[in-house]
Amino acid sequence: MILWQRLSAGLRSHHVTRLVVLSVLVGVVAGVGALAFNLVLDTSNEVFLHRIVGYELPKPGGEGATVMPEPPQRRWLLLIVPALGGLLSGLLVFTFAPEAEGHGTDAMIDSYHRKGGVIRKRIPFLKTLASALTIGTGGSAGREGPIAQVGAGFGSALGGWLKASDRERRILLLAGAGAGIGAVFRAPLGGAIFASEVLYREMEFESAALVPTFIASIISYSIYSGVTGKWGAIFAVPPLQFNHPLELPLYVLLGVACAGMGILYVKSFYGTRDWVFRRLPVPRHIKPMLGGLAVGGLGYFLPQVLSMGYGWVQLAMDGQLPLTLILIVAFAKIAATSLTISSGGSGGVFAPSMVIGGLLGAAFGIVGQRLLPGIVMQPAAFALVGMAGFFAGAAKTPVSSLIMVSEMTKGYGLLAPLMLTTTVSYLLTPRRISLYEHQVNRRADSPAHEGEFVTDILERIQVADAMPRAATPTVLRRDAPLPEILEMVAGSQQHVFPVVNPDGTLAGVIYFDDIRIFFTERGLPARAVVAQDLLANEITTIAREEDLSAALRKFRIAGREELPVVSITDPQRIVGVLSRHHILAAYHDRVPSSRPPSTPTSTGS
Repeated sequence: MILWQRLSAGLRSHHVTRLVVLSVLVGVVAGVGALAFNLVLDTSNEVFLHRIVGYELPKPGGEGATVMPEPPQRRWLLLIVPALGGLLSGLLVFTFAPEAEGHGTDAMIDSYHRKGGVIRKRIPFLKTLASALTIGTGGSAGREGPIAQVGAGFGSALGGWLKASDRERRILLLAGAGAGIGAVFRAPLGGAIFASEVLYREMEFESAALVPTFIASIISYSIYSGVTGKWGAIFAVPPLQFNHPLELPLYVLLGVACAGMGILYVKSFYGTRDWVFRRLPVPRHIKPMLGGLAVGGLGYFLPQVLSMGYGWVQLAMDGQLPLTLILIVAFAKIAATSLTISSGGSGGVFAPSMVIGGLLGAAFGIVGQRLLPGIVMQPAAFALVGMAGFFAGAAKTPVSSLIMVSEMTKGYGLLAPLMLTTTVSYLLTPRRISLYEHQVNRRADSPAHEGEFVTDILERIQVADAMPRAATPTVLRRDAPLPEILEMVAGSQQHVFPVVNPDGTLAGVIYFDDIRIFFTERGLPARAVVAQDLLANEITTIAREEDLSAALRKFRIAGREELPVVSITDPQRIVGVLSRHHILAAYHDRVPSSRPPSTPTSTGS
């Protein structure tokens, strides 16, 4: 106990050292968490799909031999098993932690922006079990969301135990999420960058979290791969190279197709949630069961849509699937994923996105080879690029998408097409369309950074731009008697009243608080009092050419809500009155609200 207290005190006193050490700890736990999640998921899959249904899913080349599976031995059980998984998951989630529903990455994003990086300690455990039940029984979902929340949950808990600031807890949250993703997808660089990029719809990163996520991701990946012995890529891909410039227009067209398919995916995903499951008059605990029932019905006729589906992308890249089946599965996977997760089921959207994008790219490559055999010689290259392009537009993560796919496939020879297709898809997908509805547009819109950009923005706005243009300030003559003053003040909304000399120069100011007594007291020698007698001892003015940051400092020093404005070329000539409210209004005019829209079409929901 004493050792822990000393360690905690030491970590709290050295900022950089503390983050490095804590990132290592987060990486260790995330790696162990990834191992535990995979163990539970494999067990669930073995029990429900393999033994009960009699259906063995094909695996990608980096996780076993990829063979065309036999049809399910007890196909009729597909009408029961996914529904059972949905029921168990729904009971678990909505009884103990409703925030664990759906895809966990979005919950992590919401925690970062709006909850100070806090995730309840029970979430990682519940998310692990609920997601393993959902995916293991055939639900169309992936490992990214659950493992992101597992790693992020420990990072958040560690920050809480050490009484870290909100900023550090948020960084540890991202480090945990990136470490978990980097381990389970064997993409340490992509996972780390993904956690920093996925927070925003525009091309921005949480740069302060990059080094901690790198460290945590390296550690978690090393632990995960060291224990499993799987150091290579998830997919087995032959050496692919970009060596024909005439392919570039085709990759542009693939980017266009990925953008269109991504829009359909997002709208179907959130449309199913908002227009179907949220309107069903049944308890939330039951809705994942209904989603599982629908997925089981779809899987009865098309078992390729069940579970994650990486093996089917591998088969498509190996040229073992017909074009018609590839296209059918790609569209059916959108429906299956929407039914699984939008109903409240627990799982990620990354794996289904890889499958949809990979199949779309494979179909594109097959057609391209048939039409242009002299140009398109490697259809598998389009499948690989399609995975990155599709997710880049749908998730607003172009950089991490191409890096993760490169790591998952070792397809570094296709970096140029990857860059082109992801860029086209990202640019063509409207900003409001995103799989992650809790993303904000940019750092300045995030509540997590509220106040960080205030000074920078205020320095770019002049006082003259913030002053009300239509209003004429109430100005008093130096010899104005008290009754006239009271009459003018009563009809004004100002709190500071400039007083001028006969030549129009500024003599001083009167503050409303200094004449308040004359509105309540009677019997005072009103006629004997003039404006000269009420002048404040000190006067603080603002030049209209100053910026609002400098003006705000003067407000803070003077302790006033309003101050008179003069010209910098003629500081004795009054030109207006500025209030704190005017500064606030000018600031909000420059900074759009970060509150996410509520309609499906405006957020991608």
